[in-house]
Amino acid sequence: MKVLMFGWEFPPHISGGLGTASYGLTKGLSYIEDISVIFVVPKSYGDEDQQTMRLIGANTVSITRKNIDLKGFKKKLDFLEVASGIVPYVDPEEYWQLKEKEVSGSRKFIQTDEEGKIDFTGKYGAGLMDEIAKYAVVASVIATENEFDLIHAHDWLAYPAGIAAKEASGKPLVIHVHATDFDRSGGNINPNVYAIEKRGMDAADRIIAVSNLTRTTVIEKYHINPEKVVRVYNAVEPVEERESLKIKKGFNEKIVTFLGRITLQKGPEYFIEAAYKVLQKMDNVRFVMAGSGDMMNKMITRAAKLRIMDKFHFTGFLKGDDVFHMLRISDVYMMPSVSEPFGISPLEAMQSNVPVIISHQSGVAEILTHAIKTDFWDIDAMADAIYGLLNYPALSKMFKKYGKREVDELKWEKSAVEVKAVYQAALQRKN
Repeated sequence: MKVLMFGWEFPPHISGGLGTASYGLTKGLSYIEDISVIFVVPKSYGDEDQQTMRLIGANTVSITRKNIDLKGFKKKLDFLEVASGIVPYVDPEEYWQLKEKEVSGSRKFIQTDEEGKIDFTGKYGAGLMDEIAKYAVVASVIATENEFDLIHAHDWLAYPAGIAAKEASGKPLVIHVHATDFDRSGGNINPNVYAIEKRGMDAADRIIAVSNLTRTTVIEKYHINPEKVVRVYNAVEPVEERESLKIKKGFNEKIVTFLGRITLQKGPEYFIEAAYKVLQKMDNVRFVMAGSGDMMNKMITRAAKLRIMDKFHFTGFLKGDDVFHMLRISDVYMMPSVSEPFGISPLEAMQSNVPVIISHQSGVAEILTHAIKTDFWDIDAMADAIYGLLNYPALSKMFKKYGKREVDELKWEKSAVEVKAVYQAALQRKN
């Protein structure tokens, strides 16, 4: 079975869990002998790990002299041609330089270079909607130039590309819902993003949701037939690959870490309020907020008003080995997400022998036993959990031991087997 897979980012060029999950799944699928993957991203850099799949950058594909009805195609993509200043994911490298940009709905031409290729940034900037539309055009070309049995599109950014490939090839489409705009916006959805998500879900032959929480959202908020929505949990890369990363704190104080985008969805304000309560009871602890996002300034201001900045650290965006360095010196990891479709970072923390506190409003809470779970809004419960893990060694030791054992069983190979079953169901539906 040959799979044409569309994503938006791929390691090492990632800014969140989407790229990590895409990479993990392709590795998991590589263990299944009769499956091969062609993975497409808007922009390839040449340093991606291609041991488990073939990677194509849309920026390397020539669209000139191809048999594409661009006029008709653009009509199909009219719903993408909107004024766009939205930033659904934060690219930490460029977030603070973003400027509003109008995307014309009357554009008739797609700019290419002398080789007929389209330039992509592959980022999450103000021109995002325009890049999504261009990505779909190139996807149509890729679909006509490659042999495959099925299409798999990751998250809303790649749904139009998946639809275009399906229309060009007639092959079945599976979409992977890693998050919805209801999660990212806290319910205040962007109608343009919702329209793209809805279009992708309607066009799909099968839909993979990363948790039961997400599956329910897809069915109830997007009015999708439950029979075609399947839950497949994410997993985590084996910790053995990072055993060489050794680091010491250099001081005796405890560390409690928040690691993720500093946005409404992730609940950073609840982390700060819980930190304040803990610091009223103990002094030998520091709190770290690792990440960047549109709420960073607000969080810095709040910590300053609470007069805890001497115990609070904002590291900015971390990636690669820096993430695991941070986790390895942490004594507690906390994810107080308001709405988290899954959440891979707690699994990475547990791999690093760090006890975790997560919100009930996260998909990963459905599968973890050895994690402390609270409601995202229950600051008192969070503070009590932090205090307990920091001051009762036996409690912390228990969560470390059994948490590590639990997460080591969450392998991408197992998720891949479930995804293969979804592929087979989609193929049968088309036959």
